[in-house]
Amino acid sequence: MIVIVAPGQGSQKPGFLSPWLELPGARARLAALGEAAGIDLIEHGTVSDADTIRDTRVAQPLIVAAGILALDALGERASLASGVAGHSVGEITAAVAAGVLEAEDAMALVGERSRAMADAAAQTPTGMAAVIGADETELETRLAELGLQPANYNGGGQVVVAGPLDALGALGEAPPARARVIPLQTAGAFHTSFMEPAVERFRAKAASTPTADPTTTLWTNRDGSAVERGAEFLELIVGQLSSPVRWDLCMAAFQEAGVTGIIELAPAGALVGLAKRGLRGVPAVGVSSPDDLEAAVRLLESGAAA
Repeated sequence: MIVIVAPGQGSQKPGFLSPWLELPGARARLAALGEAAGIDLIEHGTVSDADTIRDTRVAQPLIVAAGILALDALGERASLASGVAGHSVGEITAAVAAGVLEAEDAMALVGERSRAMADAAAQTPTGMAAVIGADETELETRLAELGLQPANYNGGGQVVVAGPLDALGALGEAPPARARVIPLQTAGAFHTSFMEPAVERFRAKAASTPTADPTTTLWTNRDGSAVERGAEFLELIVGQLSSPVRWDLCMAAFQEAGVTGIIELAPAGALVGLAKRGLRGVPAVGVSSPDDLEAAVRLLESGAAA
C-alpha cells in the first residue's frame, strides 16, 4: 500500500511554485485555483518573500494549490495511491486526492479557512513551538501549569504546543527533562481553543461546499480513523480548527493498513521526516519539484505491482 500525504502550514518557501509553472497547463491551473481562493497564487508562489507567504491567509492556499499541482502531475504519469491523508490544512489537499472535493471547491474552502484562522489569531498574541524528546505525561503537566495546549501530536517524540507568547517563552526557559523546545514561525495558536472564533465562521462555508464520498481510503487527523462520507469529512475539518492534529495516530493507521511507501506532495519535507522516525524502514519520497516526480512514479508503480 502506497500512501500519499499532504503537508500543512510552515512547509512553504519563497519561489517554491516556480518550477511547477513550467509544466504544460500549470500556470492556467494555478490562476484558476487562485481565483477560487481569492488570492494571486502565481505572484505569491513565485516572487513574494518569506514574510509575505508566512501570513496564514497566503500560506494555506499556497500549500493546498501546490499539492493539487503535484497531484495533477502524478495522475498524468501513474495510478494514484490506495490511501491518502493530510496534516492540518493538508487534509483539504488529501480530500481532493480522495475525490471528496473538487479542486476549485477545495480552494474556496481553504481561502475562507485561512482568513478565519488569521482573524482569530489576531485577537490574542499567540504562537507555537515544537517540543522534541519530552515524556508526554510530564509535558502535559507542564503545559497545564503554563496555560499552554497541545496542538499537534506528530509522532517520533515530537509534540507541537501552542498558546500565549510569554508562556511559550517560559516553556523554552524551563522545558521538561531531556526535551528541546523549538519556536515555530506561525502566526497563532492553531488547533487549540484560541481558534474557537474561527470555527462557526468556517462551519458556514463548509455547509455550502459540495462533497462526494471518498474513492480511496482517507484518514482523519482527529484520531487516524478512515472517513466514510464526504459530509463527515466536512464536520471533521471544522472541528479540526480548535482540536489537536493526531498525526501520530494517522501514521499508526498507515502501519496497521500495511503501508509499503509514503509520497509527500509539494511542498514536501516535513512529513517525510516524520515518517522516517515514526515508520522506520518504509520508503518515502518527497515531491518538492517536478524533478521528484520520477521517483514518486516508481514508488507508485512498485505498489501497484506488489
